Order: sequence, then structure tokens, then C-alpha cells
Amino acid sequence: MKNTLIVMGLFSALSIHAQIGISRDNVSNGSVSLEFGDTENKGIILPYVSDKSGITENGTLIFDTTDHKVKYLKDTNTWFDLSVDTSGTANLDMQANDRIEQPGAKISISTGAGGTNTTQGILVLADDNRAMVLPKVASPHLNIISPSAGMLVYDTVKRQLAVYNGTVWTFWKP
Repeated sequence: MKNTLIVMGLFSALSIHAQIGISRDNVSNGSVSLEFGDTENKGIILPYVSDKSGITENGTLIFDTTDHKVKYLKDTNTWFDLSVDTSGTANLDMQANDRIEQPGAKISISTGAGGTNTTQGILVLADDNRAMVLPKVASPHLNIISPSAGMLVYDTVKRQLAVYNGTVWTFWKP
């Protein structure tokens, strides 16, 4: 319930100008725009996208519903596959035709001047000197009981980025 209220609050605002902590009292340092609590076995779900042709912002992360893969935009028109495994699945019921998309919906998190960021996206971290800290989960493949397709976390045991494509976890280490 608490997390639902937090998410609803985020999406009800057009712009937020602060550092945000979700499931935590505060952020860990001044270099963080958005940070998730690390005491729960939960991840962040990426937007489900069926037509990525209009997306041009490098660094964009999505769950591509056409092939059930987690991807990020690397070089304007080059999508990099973070799922690797081809057996991904997803229940797209929440994307049913009776849902009305709000194309102008956007949350921009920034510590700078407000309301001027024009970057396309649902959630935009607008600072150029702050980062998002992913939800931290020890062995997400063992501890997240019912992961959702498009889930993204940091595995504290393997010390790797972990993405779930609806079937399997894929792990990435820089």
C-alpha cells in the first residue's frame, strides 16, 4: 500500500525538483537523484513498449513487447539487448485496449530549475551530475518470488545488473 501511494504520487506530479528516496528515509549522498530502498526483494519495472520507432533518447531503457526483451537505446537507432535469452514472455493484460495512454505523462526529477526539461520519457532524471541507484537485491533469481517481465535490479551477491525478460534472469557486469 505504501509503495502504491508513493508511485501514485510520483505520477500525479508533472515535475519534481528534488532528490527522491523510495522505501527509504533519504538518499545516500548528493550524487543521487533517485534511490530505492535495499531492505526489500523488489525491483523496478521498465515501461512496456510495442513501437519503439519514435524513441530517440540515448540511454532509454524499455521492455520491448514485440520480442519480450529488456533493451536500452545505445546510439540513437541501435537498441542493445540486455535479455539475451529468446524465451521471454509477459502478461500484457495491463496494456489492454481499454487503457487510455496519456502521451504527455511525464515525471522529471531534478534539483535544478523546474519545468523546462524537454527530454522525452515517462520518468526522466534530468540532472547531468546525479544518478539513479537501482533497487539492491541479494540473488534476485532466488529471492524475488514472482518477478515481472521488464524487472531491473542490482544483484548485491554477484555485483551485477540483473534483468528479467519474463522467463529468465540475465546478469551483466561492466
